[in-house]
Amino acid sequence: MYKAFKNITILVAEDELELAKLMTNAIGEYFKKFIIVHDGEEALKAYHQYHPDIVVTDILMPKLTGLELLQKIREVDEKIPIVILSAHSDSPKLLKAIDYSVSKYFIKPFDPDDLLEYLEKSIEKLHLNSIKKLGDNFTFDLQKQKLFYKKILIELTKREVLFMTLLVEQKKQTCNDKLIKRTLWGDENISHERLRTFIRRLRAKTSKNLIINNSGFGYTIATL
Repeated sequence: MYKAFKNITILVAEDELELAKLMTNAIGEYFKKFIIVHDGEEALKAYHQYHPDIVVTDILMPKLTGLELLQKIREVDEKIPIVILSAHSDSPKLLKAIDYSVSKYFIKPFDPDDLLEYLEKSIEKLHLNSIKKLGDNFTFDLQKQKLFYKKILIELTKREVLFMTLLVEQKKQTCNDKLIKRTLWGDENISHERLRTFIRRLRAKTSKNLIINNSGFGYTIATL
């Protein structure tokens, strides 16, 4: 049961400590990462740090409300499922949440199993949307972080997976060398030659046309 959760990262923003603890104990173990934060600013920081698959947030929180958090996330991600929790059925706030494409609205107190059931349905949709078609008959599964050529799995190193994920998530936006180095090697001082060698080896493993070099700017992934 809930096998699909094992690759999912969920961010929960809840300032009621007892409820946060209850949710962690009731459903936290099912997920790859179950991140709990207790105010809106901390939630926004965690969103950018962990890139969760689903966000669950209380509507009333200190520093940044759930609606303000929802608005800021929607500015950069229009599709991530966001679940709103509230102690009251507040129509104006509910209507505002709908404006920001909230996925679901749970009124407290709620049964964690009901939340879990909803998350399972959301994850099924996420999986369908996570398959990205690339050029040269390649596909990349963002959820499972696996690359396929005509349904044949291409074995990638952890760093190659990070690189492919970065390019696919950026879509047609160019990833410059600085961003790539920081994502793949952190604070390690990496030469341009080492980066070029890394990309050359990945092209040899996949296709010379899959990773596009925008000379002087960076790299993009070939998409259909």
